[in-house]
Amino acid sequence: MQWVIGGLILVTVGVVLRLVLHRGFPVKPRVSGLAPLRPDLHNIYQPLAQEIEAQATILGITLNDAFGEREANRLEMAWHVVGLAMGEWDRLTGLVVGLLSTLAKYVPTTNVIVPMRRVAANHFKSRAVIDYVGLYEFLDQVLFSSKRRFSLQLRVLFRTCALLTKEFRRTCREGERTLDSSSEVWNRLDSYFHDFDLIAKETLLAFRTVLICHPPEGLRVLATELQHLLERGVRVSIPATHQ
Repeated sequence: MQWVIGGLILVTVGVVLRLVLHRGFPVKPRVSGLAPLRPDLHNIYQPLAQEIEAQATILGITLNDAFGEREANRLEMAWHVVGLAMGEWDRLTGLVVGLLSTLAKYVPTTNVIVPMRRVAANHFKSRAVIDYVGLYEFLDQVLFSSKRRFSLQLRVLFRTCALLTKEFRRTCREGERTLDSSSEVWNRLDSYFHDFDLIAKETLLAFRTVLICHPPEGLRVLATELQHLLERGVRVSIPATHQ
């Protein structure tokens, strides 16, 4: 009789453990991609994101044209096109840096922020950026406050953008002066663009995070400030939000 009671106890404990550990139950599949924003948040996000993505595309196409001229051995024209790309780079920098500065300003007024993902050094190509972001990865592990970690992420994106811009301009000036056709220099240009495009995408992810975590009563002020980023030669605008 005692062994029957003992067996029932073991079965009961096993059932409880299965419930606690969720074993034996179907797991709902995770939905890939980003969750859609609420309509009011989408109205704030989409125009600025559209402009940044358009500028990044224009920059990429311009640099591709420069690479085409270089492959055709028209080096003077190739570096002239790179000079045009530098102007596109500066326009994109203005948008990305402006957005990062605005996000940093509004982080303290948001609710609890959980970064969508951490900026990883192994996603980048240029050595200077890999080394800098590697330092950030170490600091990120010793911060426990989600807002501090998110603020650190914004600072890393801001400073990495400045670092890439400095290196890109220096390479452009030197290459245009010497009409350099070496693979080393042109690979650097390709790496700088890859990393800058990644910074722009990470900035848009941070933008989504701030929007989701921002109190509804403050959205109108945030939208108005973001509108100023799109006032110079833009093709889209941010609609006013309704509280």
